[in-house]
Amino acid sequence: MAGDAEDHDSEEVNRGEGRGDRARLAAEKREALRHAKSAAKLRENLMRRKSQSRARRAGAADETQGLPAAKMDESS
Repeated sequence: MAGDAEDHDSEEVNRGEGRGDRARLAAEKREALRHAKSAAKLRENLMRRKSQSRARRAGAADETQGLPAAKMDESS
């Protein structure tokens, strides 16, 4: 019986990846996919912000003071 347990352990090693290895590889794959999506989103955001700043630079100077959407004080 002791020999049977040793044979069973050697079969698992010869078979390849265990369940823990597959789970770890799947987690690493998900992490890499999440990292790639995040990097793509950051690049997209950067390109959008660059184009916005170029558009502002190409137009007339912005002479507003403070928040442009804020209302002027009506008491003055």
